[in-house]
Amino acid sequence: MPIVIRLKKIGTHKRPVYTIVAVDSRKRRDGQVLEIIGHYNPIAGKGKATFLQEKIVAWMGKGALLSPTVRSMLKIQRAKR
Repeated sequence: MPIVIRLKKIGTHKRPVYTIVAVDSRKRRDGQVLEIIGHYNPIAGKGKATFLQEKIVAWMGKGALLSPTVRSMLKIQRAKR
């Protein structure tokens, strides 16, 4: 079962809000998730993202892959620190 860490849309039209989730890659974008790892609000001040680093590391240790969008968001977060 290939696991991917990606975004799940929970916002409405023209007001997007996303959760960062670990999910089976064969599931739909807004389908069943294994675990919620963080939140992303692109409207709030240049895209405010919060991550649970220990959960990301744990899932990556189990073989989970990052989606390109989540990978770039993590890179931006690390650059800010």
